[in-house]
Amino acid sequence: MTIYDISVSISPSLPTWPGHPALQIELFESMDKGAAANVTKMSSTLHLGTHVDAPRHFINEGSTVEKLSLDVLIGPCYVVQLPDGVEAITAEVLDRTEVTSEMKRVLFGTSNSHLWARGESKFQTDYVGITDDGAEWLVTRGVQLVGVDYLSVAPYEDLIPTHVTLLQAGVVILEGLNLSNIMRGFYDLYCLPLKVVGSDGAPARAILIQS
Repeated sequence: MTIYDISVSISPSLPTWPGHPALQIELFESMDKGAAANVTKMSSTLHLGTHVDAPRHFINEGSTVEKLSLDVLIGPCYVVQLPDGVEAITAEVLDRTEVTSEMKRVLFGTSNSHLWARGESKFQTDYVGITDDGAEWLVTRGVQLVGVDYLSVAPYEDLIPTHVTLLQAGVVILEGLNLSNIMRGFYDLYCLPLKVVGSDGAPARAILIQS
């Protein structure tokens, strides 16, 4: 059995969405300064690094992150590795992939993962995302969880349609994965977002297991 950690590390060098609060990590109590223990304080948006979007993120009356089903967040998945020349994950691109209606959890590796591999800390607006027709393609085939290797499932210039299409259909969105060292194929996905009551999303630790 091989375990692959596909989460990005949370640190001040982690890129954050433009306009969102920057990540702050502070040693609130320090043993070096006489405290009984070291205690660290963290401040950030909950859409940080590897994270899950709940329906509430783009649907005001949608359910929140603590209500997401573990049956969807854990189970068999398929990793697609797209060529570097793919600039957006459209329905046409998906037609050329090996994704079938039997695959309920699909993760997409793209040229985005090179950003994590080289430690790029500046937010990139030209990342590869899923277009609205690509999202419709996935919904039509019954996909229940979609994972991508940058901070949004949708292209930077067109965020709303893809998110709404997926979230209205009950598809769980997993963003900020690092798939730079993952071969295409079948794995078991374990994704556990923080159980933050009432939140539109939460950071998650995500791993793949291959027997």
